[in-house]
Amino acid sequence: MSAGDLAAVIVSVVMVGVVAVMAVSVTALLRALRDLRATLDRLTADAVPLMGELRDTVSAAGAEVDRVDGLLESAEAISARVDGASRLGYLAFKAPLIRSMALLRGIGRAWRRLLGRDPAPARARVR
Repeated sequence: MSAGDLAAVIVSVVMVGVVAVMAVSVTALLRALRDLRATLDRLTADAVPLMGELRDTVSAAGAEVDRVDGLLESAEAISARVDGASRLGYLAFKAPLIRSMALLRGIGRAWRRLLGRDPAPARARVR
């Protein structure tokens, strides 16, 4: 056997080894791709119904937000009306109430003077 024949045998053995390693690698890669495809199919089967449920939930939440928005607008309108009514009531009853209180205070003072319990207050001069 010559050196060229020996080199050809060694190269052939190495090439068979490389082909065997590549075959094992390709087989493992194909198995991983099949597992990946199966996982993707399961994910798709699970995700599609979930997306439908999510869409329904978002629609329901949007309807609830619209309903709450309407309630807030109603509450703001009621608050504005109550505020206006209380302001109107204050303005309507303020002057007569003050006058009534002053009249009752004056009557009370006069009554105390008549009974002799309250001396006449000293009036300050205005210059």
